[in-house]
Amino acid sequence: MAKLDITGLSKAFGGRPVIADFSLHISSGSLMAILGPSGSGKTTLLRLLCGFERAQAGTIGIGEHIVSGPGVHVPPEQRRIGYVAQEGALFPHLSVADNIVFGLPRAQRRAHHRVAELLELVGLPQVYAARPPQHLSGGEQQRVALARALAAAPSIVLLDEPFSALDAALRNDTRSAVVHALQAAGATAVLVTHDQAEALSMGDHVAVLWQGRLAQVATPQELYRAPATRELARFVGEAVLLQSVVAEHRAVCSLGSLALAAPTAPGPAQVMLRPEQILLLPDPMPDAVPVQVESIVFMGAHANVQLTLPASGERIAARVSGQLAPAPGARMWVSVSGPAVAYPC
Repeated sequence: MAKLDITGLSKAFGGRPVIADFSLHISSGSLMAILGPSGSGKTTLLRLLCGFERAQAGTIGIGEHIVSGPGVHVPPEQRRIGYVAQEGALFPHLSVADNIVFGLPRAQRRAHHRVAELLELVGLPQVYAARPPQHLSGGEQQRVALARALAAAPSIVLLDEPFSALDAALRNDTRSAVVHALQAAGATAVLVTHDQAEALSMGDHVAVLWQGRLAQVATPQELYRAPATRELARFVGEAVLLQSVVAEHRAVCSLGSLALAAPTAPGPAQVMLRPEQILLLPDPMPDAVPVQVESIVFMGAHANVQLTLPASGERIAARVSGQLAPAPGARMWVSVSGPAVAYPC
């Protein structure tokens, strides 16, 4: 597998920029999740990487070779890219084995080259080789699609929202199987998704594509705990945003004086916490703030609790264990766990 280097990539349609000055380095053998809302340019970026669209500026390098740049456009079939589509795109008239070897030379197709190895790699039984793909579950079909993408030993594997058609239980199991298979193959992979949980759970790093530009690239933990902007904070998970004043490396707001995750310029700011940092207490404690429970959304393992701060009238959200969900109307107290992130106003 090979590294992927994207430098200054730009593409516009009808004069409207879709990808603008996008640069990203993806190390060999790593999985980069590219996360963005609908309309952020994810599909266009994939088409540029595959070679289906020509870039108007910038370069794309795979390993030591430039495949797209000024005067250079290597066609898709010569880029050695494996591609896994949203719904697998398997051929229903071919067996699982024939689907896996479909893109290989004729002699390797006839010999079902590496089929047994690839089925084992993606966690499927050998007996599946003779089955038609429509006899498999959606998650199993996606594993076959990954095996097909890996069959030709590509330089890069691109995964285009490959789990969006699966139900929640299948999605989690299939994600784990795909990550394991990519790691076992030593693959360099790019996962494109709008699903925050998917990006955070799968990527070694996550790059956020926002209106065609790279907004932030970080580890999943860094991105979730310290998003670069308040807009990203709202997009990557739920965010509690409160008006505050920053002084002496702390933010003073309606929840008290909060430690900050990073130095921030003194002055007015919005302070950001995640709902799980809001700790609900049945009794008053030092530095705890009184709250009124307004409503609860029970999710099973956890519950989302809407709270009102009587002193300011502000509404905040907390996330608690489903076993500890309070009753609507209850008067409780809250404290804050961990540092906050401040965005100067």
